[in-house]
Amino acid sequence: MIIVTGGAGLIGANMIWELNRNGIDDILVVDNLASTEKWKNLSHLRYSNYMHRSKFIEQLRSGMKLEGVEAVIHMGACSSTTERDADFLMENNFNYTKEVCLAALEAGARFITASSAATYGDGSLGFSDDLELMPKLVPLNMYGYSKKLFDLWCQRNGLLNQVVNLKFFNVYGPDEYHKGNMMSMVCRAVPQVREKGKIRLFRSDTPLYGDGEFLRDFVYSKDCAALMHWFMKNPSCNGIFNVGTGHARTWNDLARSVFSAMDLEPNIEYFDMPDHLKGKYQYFTEADMSWMEREHCDVRFHTLEEGTDDYVRNYLTKDDPYLCSL
Repeated sequence: MIIVTGGAGLIGANMIWELNRNGIDDILVVDNLASTEKWKNLSHLRYSNYMHRSKFIEQLRSGMKLEGVEAVIHMGACSSTTERDADFLMENNFNYTKEVCLAALEAGARFITASSAATYGDGSLGFSDDLELMPKLVPLNMYGYSKKLFDLWCQRNGLLNQVVNLKFFNVYGPDEYHKGNMMSMVCRAVPQVREKGKIRLFRSDTPLYGDGEFLRDFVYSKDCAALMHWFMKNPSCNGIFNVGTGHARTWNDLARSVFSAMDLEPNIEYFDMPDHLKGKYQYFTEADMSWMEREHCDVRFHTLEEGTDDYVRNYLTKDDPYLCSL
């Protein structure tokens, strides 16, 4: 059996699809569906059982053993970079992850979890996943800090030769429709174009960049899933790894790729950055992906144009993207 926590979320659902695509469906999905539309992300997937997040952690704390579990893909954490409840992030992203990690290792199961590019803060120290850099990183928000804490905990307890912590950069792709204001710009852009014929981007608040010229490493969710499956098949490869394309692109590039996928001419409007993001915004991110050559990882990433074209044409412009099987 394989356990996927956060299995109804963006990366979790894509991972289950990747497992299904490779003939694997003995999967326990752990999540908190509540009254959201996340359940629809599971409707096109094959899995053997579902357990609420609270029941899962309760059973772990009661001594439940993960016997017979081959791998735990732990994507079940708060992914909101604007979450301000620090105690919630400490409990959900740090303590919960520690408990799941220890239970997996005790059972001899492969443990793969999500760190984040948010740990890099403003990027002034670069974007290398070298372990010597990690303690020096200064995240810009509590979300990034909660992810850094788990990375440091693994290092401090000598676990980085047994686990995989993945620093995801700007992920976009199918099954993120439930995420509200945390949806990717690609997902939010298509309705903007349909309703108003334009895409709105932040106006620059620094002389270092022009309007819409902030740079991010945008990575397609299907590629994230393919990479996690590669780690499952390569258990000798452990540690902290970046997950991005290794090529930073501008928000203008992203907007133009959306218009292209919709067969329309670009029409971009700029507006002032909200006050709550000022001082907490990453102007530039670009994953150092040199580890792939070192570890002989052969996963190929979509370019921004390729990923956006697939996402827009095959999902976002359909009547109901939830009904579009990955």
